[in-house]
Amino acid sequence: MRFEFIASGPALVIDLDIRLLIITDPHFGIEADLAIHGVHLKSRTTERLERIKECIRSSDADRMIILGDVKHNLPVTSRQEYFELPLVFSELRKLISFQVIPGNHDTGIDRFLTSEEMLPRDGVLINDIGFFHGHTLPSKEFEGHLIICGHHHPYASVYDEVGCGLRSPVYLSCNILRGKKEGKKAVNNKIGTRALFMPSCNELAGYDLVEALKRPISPISRAIDKESAEIILPDGSFLGPVSILNGDKDD
Repeated sequence: MRFEFIASGPALVIDLDIRLLIITDPHFGIEADLAIHGVHLKSRTTERLERIKECIRSSDADRMIILGDVKHNLPVTSRQEYFELPLVFSELRKLISFQVIPGNHDTGIDRFLTSEEMLPRDGVLINDIGFFHGHTLPSKEFEGHLIICGHHHPYASVYDEVGCGLRSPVYLSCNILRGKKEGKKAVNNKIGTRALFMPSCNELAGYDLVEALKRPISPISRAIDKESAEIILPDGSFLGPVSILNGDKDD
Protein backbone atom coordinates (compact mmCIF):
# COMPACT_ATOMS: atom_id res chain seq x y z
CA MET A 1 0.00 0.00 0.00
CA ARG A 2 1.40 3.37 -1.02
CA PHE A 3 -0.01 6.88 -0.70
CA GLU A 4 0.61 9.71 -3.14
CA PHE A 5 -0.56 13.27 -2.63
CA ILE A 6 -1.66 15.60 -5.43
CA ALA A 7 -1.41 19.15 -4.13
CA SER A 8 -3.43 20.74 -6.92
CA GLY A 9 -6.57 18.79 -5.97
CA PRO A 10 -6.11 18.33 -3.16
CA ALA A 11 -6.39 14.62 -3.98
CA LEU A 12 -5.01 11.35 -2.72
CA VAL A 13 -3.84 8.32 -4.70
CA ILE A 14 -3.70 4.94 -2.96
CA ASP A 15 -1.83 2.15 -4.70
CA LEU A 16 -3.56 -1.11 -3.78
CA ASP A 17 -4.49 -3.96 -6.12
CA ILE A 18 -5.66 -1.06 -8.25
CA ARG A 19 -4.80 2.63 -8.14
CA LEU A 20 -7.54 4.58 -6.37
CA LEU A 21 -7.90 8.34 -6.72
CA ILE A 22 -9.73 9.90 -3.77
CA ILE A 23 -11.27 13.37 -3.70
CA THR A 24 -13.89 14.88 -1.44
CA ASP A 25 -16.30 17.77 -1.06
CA PRO A 26 -16.18 19.52 -4.44
CA HIS A 27 -19.47 21.28 -3.54
CA PHE A 28 -20.46 22.05 -7.11
CA GLY A 29 -23.14 24.73 -7.03
CA ILE A 30 -21.81 26.56 -3.97
CA GLU A 31 -21.92 29.88 -5.82
CA ALA A 32 -25.74 29.82 -5.96
CA ASP A 33 -25.91 29.49 -2.18
CA LEU A 34 -23.35 32.25 -1.66
CA ALA A 35 -25.45 34.56 -3.87
CA ILE A 36 -28.45 34.03 -1.58
CA HIS A 37 -26.27 35.28 1.28
CA GLY A 38 -25.09 38.35 -0.63
CA VAL A 39 -21.77 37.06 -2.01
CA HIS A 40 -21.95 37.09 -5.80
CA LEU A 41 -19.38 35.03 -7.70
CA LYS A 42 -19.49 33.60 -11.18
CA SER A 43 -19.65 29.83 -11.31
CA ARG A 44 -16.26 28.21 -10.83
CA THR A 45 -17.51 24.75 -11.81
CA THR A 46 -15.50 24.69 -15.06
CA GLU A 47 -12.24 25.59 -13.31
CA ARG A 48 -12.89 23.17 -10.44
CA LEU A 49 -13.75 20.37 -12.86
CA GLU A 50 -10.60 21.01 -14.91
CA ARG A 51 -8.52 20.73 -11.75
CA ILE A 52 -10.12 17.38 -10.94
CA LYS A 53 -9.61 16.18 -14.52
CA GLU A 54 -5.93 17.08 -14.30
CA CYS A 55 -5.68 15.04 -11.09
CA ILE A 56 -7.20 12.09 -12.96
CA ARG A 57 -4.73 12.43 -15.82
CA SER A 58 -1.66 12.82 -13.63
CA SER A 59 -2.60 10.04 -11.20
CA ASP A 60 -2.88 7.23 -13.74
CA ALA A 61 -5.64 5.88 -11.50
CA ASP A 62 -7.92 2.97 -12.37
CA ARG A 63 -10.88 4.25 -10.38
CA MET A 64 -11.97 7.34 -8.48
CA ILE A 65 -13.96 7.55 -5.26
CA ILE A 66 -15.61 10.83 -4.30
CA LEU A 67 -16.20 10.95 -0.54
CA GLY A 68 -19.40 12.95 -0.78
CA ASP A 69 -20.78 16.47 -1.02
CA VAL A 70 -20.50 16.50 -4.79
CA LYS A 71 -23.29 19.09 -4.78
CA HIS A 72 -23.81 21.92 -2.32
CA ASN A 73 -27.42 22.99 -2.01
CA LEU A 74 -29.76 21.25 0.42
CA PRO A 75 -32.39 20.01 0.95
CA VAL A 76 -33.22 20.55 -2.74
CA THR A 77 -31.15 20.76 -5.91
CA SER A 78 -30.52 24.29 -7.17
CA ARG A 79 -30.97 25.44 -10.76
CA GLN A 80 -27.20 25.79 -11.04
CA GLU A 81 -26.74 22.16 -9.99
CA TYR A 82 -29.46 20.90 -12.35
CA PHE A 83 -27.66 22.66 -15.20
CA GLU A 84 -24.04 21.86 -14.31
CA LEU A 85 -23.95 18.41 -12.67
CA PRO A 86 -24.87 16.43 -15.82
CA LEU A 87 -21.92 18.05 -17.59
CA VAL A 88 -19.61 17.37 -14.64
CA PHE A 89 -20.44 13.66 -14.56
CA SER A 90 -20.34 13.36 -18.35
CA GLU A 91 -16.83 14.80 -18.42
CA LEU A 92 -15.64 12.53 -15.60
CA ARG A 93 -17.03 9.41 -17.30
CA LYS A 94 -14.87 10.14 -20.34
CA LEU A 95 -11.73 9.82 -18.21
CA ILE A 96 -12.32 7.32 -15.41
CA SER A 97 -14.83 5.04 -13.72
CA PHE A 98 -15.92 6.58 -10.44
CA GLN A 99 -18.18 6.01 -7.47
CA VAL A 100 -19.74 8.41 -4.98
CA ILE A 101 -20.31 7.92 -1.27
CA PRO A 102 -23.17 10.39 -0.66
CA GLY A 103 -22.60 13.15 1.88
CA ASN A 104 -25.05 15.29 3.81
CA HIS A 105 -25.30 17.78 0.91
CA ASP A 106 -25.99 15.08 -1.70
CA THR A 107 -29.78 14.95 -1.46
CA GLY A 108 -31.12 13.96 -4.87
CA ILE A 109 -27.67 13.12 -6.28
CA ASP A 110 -28.91 9.70 -7.39
CA ARG A 111 -30.88 11.27 -10.30
CA PHE A 112 -27.55 12.15 -11.95
CA LEU A 113 -25.77 8.81 -11.33
CA THR A 114 -26.15 5.17 -12.29
CA SER A 115 -26.71 2.58 -9.58
CA GLU A 116 -23.14 1.30 -10.12
CA GLU A 117 -21.80 4.78 -9.40
CA MET A 118 -23.49 4.97 -5.99
CA LEU A 119 -21.87 3.49 -2.88
CA PRO A 120 -23.60 3.04 0.51
CA ARG A 121 -23.99 6.14 2.66
CA ASP A 122 -22.23 4.46 5.58
CA GLY A 123 -19.17 3.83 3.44
CA VAL A 124 -17.18 0.94 2.12
CA LEU A 125 -14.16 -1.10 3.24
CA ILE A 126 -11.57 -1.66 0.51
CA ASN A 127 -8.37 -3.58 1.26
CA ASP A 128 -8.66 -2.82 4.99
CA ILE A 129 -9.24 0.91 4.43
CA GLY A 130 -12.62 2.37 5.36
CA PHE A 131 -14.02 5.16 3.21
CA PHE A 132 -17.04 7.28 4.16
CA HIS A 133 -18.16 10.91 4.02
CA GLY A 134 -17.73 11.70 7.70
CA HIS A 135 -21.00 13.22 8.93
CA THR A 136 -22.45 10.01 10.40
CA LEU A 137 -21.20 7.20 12.59
CA PRO A 138 -18.67 5.13 10.64
CA SER A 139 -19.49 1.51 9.93
CA LYS A 140 -18.57 -0.88 12.76
CA GLU A 141 -16.49 -2.89 10.31
CA PHE A 142 -14.08 0.07 10.12
CA GLU A 143 -12.85 -0.54 13.68
CA GLY A 144 -9.15 -1.38 13.78
CA HIS A 145 -8.57 -0.02 10.27
CA LEU A 146 -7.52 3.24 8.69
CA ILE A 147 -10.57 5.44 7.99
CA ILE A 148 -10.44 8.08 5.26
CA CYS A 149 -13.19 10.68 5.29
CA GLY A 150 -14.22 14.11 4.09
CA HIS A 151 -16.91 16.48 5.44
CA HIS A 152 -14.67 18.46 7.80
CA HIS A 153 -12.72 20.62 5.29
CA PRO A 154 -9.61 20.97 7.52
CA TYR A 155 -7.74 24.22 7.02
CA ALA A 156 -4.74 25.40 9.03
CA SER A 157 -3.29 28.80 9.86
CA VAL A 158 0.27 28.76 11.20
CA TYR A 159 1.60 31.87 12.90
CA ASP A 160 5.12 33.16 13.51
CA GLU A 161 6.44 36.24 15.28
CA VAL A 162 5.47 38.42 12.30
CA GLY A 163 1.95 37.11 11.86
CA CYS A 164 0.27 34.42 9.84
CA GLY A 165 2.99 32.59 7.93
CA LEU A 166 0.88 29.91 6.27
CA ARG A 167 -2.77 29.28 5.46
CA SER A 168 -3.59 26.08 3.64
CA PRO A 169 -6.04 23.22 3.34
CA VAL A 170 -4.54 20.26 5.17
CA TYR A 171 -4.95 16.60 5.99
CA LEU A 172 -5.41 15.63 9.63
CA SER A 173 -4.05 12.23 10.66
CA CYS A 174 -4.91 10.90 14.11
CA ASN A 175 -5.88 7.98 16.30
CA ILE A 176 -9.57 7.48 16.99
CA LEU A 177 -10.80 6.91 20.54
CA ARG A 178 -13.43 4.31 21.26
CA GLY A 179 -16.37 4.93 23.54
CA LYS A 180 -15.63 8.61 24.14
CA LYS A 181 -18.52 10.36 25.88
CA GLU A 182 -19.25 14.05 26.28
CA GLY A 183 -17.57 15.30 29.47
CA LYS A 184 -16.13 11.89 30.39
CA LYS A 185 -12.79 10.28 29.79
CA ALA A 186 -12.98 6.96 28.01
CA VAL A 187 -11.31 3.90 29.48
CA ASN A 188 -9.30 1.43 27.36
CA ASN A 189 -10.37 3.38 24.29
CA LYS A 190 -7.47 2.93 21.89
CA ILE A 191 -8.20 0.09 19.48
CA GLY A 192 -5.74 0.76 16.69
CA THR A 193 -8.17 2.75 14.56
CA ARG A 194 -6.70 5.73 12.71
CA ALA A 195 -8.37 8.37 10.59
CA LEU A 196 -7.22 10.61 7.78
CA PHE A 197 -9.44 13.67 7.37
CA MET A 198 -9.15 14.95 3.81
CA PRO A 199 -9.33 18.60 2.73
CA SER A 200 -12.05 19.76 0.36
CA CYS A 201 -11.20 20.09 -3.33
CA ASN A 202 -13.41 23.20 -3.39
CA GLU A 203 -11.17 26.26 -3.16
CA LEU A 204 -13.92 28.20 -1.33
CA ALA A 205 -14.37 25.63 1.46
CA GLY A 206 -12.25 25.44 4.58
CA TYR A 207 -12.87 25.08 8.31
CA ASP A 208 -10.19 26.28 10.72
CA LEU A 209 -8.58 23.27 12.38
CA VAL A 210 -8.32 24.93 15.79
CA GLU A 211 -12.05 25.61 15.77
CA ALA A 212 -12.79 22.14 14.43
CA LEU A 213 -10.97 20.53 17.35
CA LYS A 214 -12.64 22.82 19.88
CA ARG A 215 -16.12 22.36 18.41
CA PRO A 216 -16.31 18.99 16.65
CA ILE A 217 -19.16 18.62 14.16
CA SER A 218 -19.47 14.84 13.80
CA PRO A 219 -19.24 11.61 15.79
CA ILE A 220 -15.82 10.75 14.38
CA SER A 221 -14.38 14.23 15.01
CA ARG A 222 -15.55 14.01 18.64
CA ALA A 223 -13.43 10.86 18.94
CA ILE A 224 -10.16 12.44 17.72
CA ASP A 225 -7.18 11.69 19.94
CA LYS A 226 -5.62 15.17 19.92
CA GLU A 227 -2.33 13.92 21.37
CA SER A 228 -1.72 11.83 18.25
CA ALA A 229 -3.11 14.34 15.73
CA GLU A 230 -0.70 15.44 13.01
CA ILE A 231 -1.00 17.86 10.10
CA ILE A 232 -0.05 17.00 6.52
CA LEU A 233 0.07 19.58 3.72
CA PRO A 234 -1.65 18.96 0.36
CA ASP A 235 1.64 17.87 -1.26
CA GLY A 236 2.22 15.25 1.44
CA SER A 237 4.74 17.25 3.45
CA PHE A 238 4.58 16.70 7.20
CA LEU A 239 3.81 20.01 8.93
CA GLY A 240 3.79 18.85 12.54
CA PRO A 241 1.50 18.04 15.47
CA VAL A 242 -1.64 20.12 15.96
CA SER A 243 0.09 21.75 18.94
CA ILE A 244 1.98 24.02 16.51
CA LEU A 245 -1.29 25.82 15.78
CA ASN A 246 -1.87 28.87 17.96
CA GLY A 247 -5.58 29.41 18.45
CA ASP A 248 -5.07 32.67 20.33
CA LYS A 249 -3.88 34.63 17.31
CA ASP A 250 -6.21 36.92 15.44
CA ASP A 251 -6.72 36.49 11.68
